[in-house]
Amino acid sequence: MRPDLFQAPDYYLLDELLSDEHKMVRDAAREWVKREVSPIIEDYAQKAEFPKQIINGLAEIGAFGPYIPEEYGGAGLDQISYGLIMQEIERGDSGVRSTASVQSSLVMYPIWKYGNEEQRMKYLPKLASGEFIGCFGLTEPDHGSNPGGMVTNFKDKGDHYLLNGAKMWISNAPFADIAVVWAKDETGRIHGLIVERGMEGFTTPETHNKWSLRASATGELIFDNVKVPKENLLPNKSGLGAPLGCLDSARYGIAWGAIGAAMDCYDTALRYAKERIQFDKPIAGTQLQQKKLAEMITEITKAQLLTWRLGVLRNEGKATSAQISMAKRNNVDMAINIAREARQILGGMGITGEYSIMRHMMNLESVITYEGTHDIHLLITGLDITGIPAFK
Repeated sequence: MRPDLFQAPDYYLLDELLSDEHKMVRDAAREWVKREVSPIIEDYAQKAEFPKQIINGLAEIGAFGPYIPEEYGGAGLDQISYGLIMQEIERGDSGVRSTASVQSSLVMYPIWKYGNEEQRMKYLPKLASGEFIGCFGLTEPDHGSNPGGMVTNFKDKGDHYLLNGAKMWISNAPFADIAVVWAKDETGRIHGLIVERGMEGFTTPETHNKWSLRASATGELIFDNVKVPKENLLPNKSGLGAPLGCLDSARYGIAWGAIGAAMDCYDTALRYAKERIQFDKPIAGTQLQQKKLAEMITEITKAQLLTWRLGVLRNEGKATSAQISMAKRNNVDMAINIAREARQILGGMGITGEYSIMRHMMNLESVITYEGTHDIHLLITGLDITGIPAFK
């Protein structure tokens, strides 16, 4: 096991744009990742198992609903703090960040924004503490980029709703205590329902044989005549805009998280290039390797500036869905390219579990697809600048 020697790059002195609270939150998350994630993550990725023992630690560093008000168990932090926590966790592993992102933006966020006070008090404190883990049911076997085509539905049976359908590619599903599920009512209107483990007819089979996000638990949600109490309907927003609002928050977190993965690959490659001697000098002293490293730090710096500004806009309530799409698409693409270049700098060593690069590269193949594919986000920007939809 190699020691975690990570040093975060800050080429444009972005720390000067952060408050003392921002840096304190980030540094706490960074130290926790070094102490609790880095020593075990390669082993868990090899085993294709999520390390459940880190859930309490994630809660302690504020990774579950950091922007949720303190009255509901959250940390009451701003959007930049949320982003910095996601950056540090994904520096450790994208799968671990996925668990935190889903809990925060896809489970706690809709209950906070679209739920009533009773629902907030019942679920949010337990989700913030890690006592409950949640998942988000939107994607279906035949409806990924077109979620409005979903077939999962519920019918009003007087004193309860009857839910039928299936969701797939659901992070946290195999061990989640609750699921925020999006389904159509009898008029075709989309609503959110809170489904609890133990409800008859609700099962969560695990997805196996993944080459990506191996340290994250992924599964399906199956609903076979599940009786859902009427008080579990999220009352304050319906329509496709409701789940898409959750995805805005999650995609924002991904934009920050991808920077963490890129930073880790760059830092690993830089250190290796300085230490690896070929032809009597470090390979860092060759033009081709310097080209790779210089381009990496340039792209990381651009992504840092893009995402910091997006965080300011989020704090001010000004960030648009299209702006979030741009950052998610750009930063994940940036990270995956840096992972590939970093792997080449390490040569054959880059494919081994002794270093984090290949694991990041495989993880990012999922991150570039989930919560809006690379191409869909391009079309979202296209629609925003032209006013003409080109999705079909």
